[in-house]
Amino acid sequence: MSLDPSAPQPNEGPTFEGDVALLVDLLKLGSFIGTPMREGVADPMGMTATDLRIVLALGGEGELAGHDLSEIMGVPPMNVSRAIATLSERGLVEPGRNRSNRRRKPVRLTDEGQALFDQTVPAMERVGADLFKGVPQRDRDAFRRVAATVLARIGRWGG
Repeated sequence: MSLDPSAPQPNEGPTFEGDVALLVDLLKLGSFIGTPMREGVADPMGMTATDLRIVLALGGEGELAGHDLSEIMGVPPMNVSRAIATLSERGLVEPGRNRSNRRRKPVRLTDEGQALFDQTVPAMERVGADLFKGVPQRDRDAFRRVAATVLARIGRWGG
């Protein structure tokens, strides 16, 4: 299947409509966005995709425990644990300040990790400029509003 939505697509199964079609498109977007983020941001910075996601989460949210990162990222806890160990060895993350709960072991970015996080912004700007090229600003703004609404609803999802 071509990643170009304007390209003719082979008939590979059922045609979806309405909210189901939107959900399928969102699932495809979630699956395919990893490639440009990996190739345009993670690889040039010497990180795996999971490393990048952790750096972005900690840079955006602050101190988080491994199980929080696993839940936010949808990545198995063992993968998060390995990535945290690698990032720690590289001097990019360190134990968090809140150590009152011995079972919860938060981590945070070191100064070097924060500097790396800051470097992701220009790289993500380049990826975004390429991906959104030709998309009018009003559509980009509308997409952000819809994404924010859906993300808020996902946070309240109860099954």
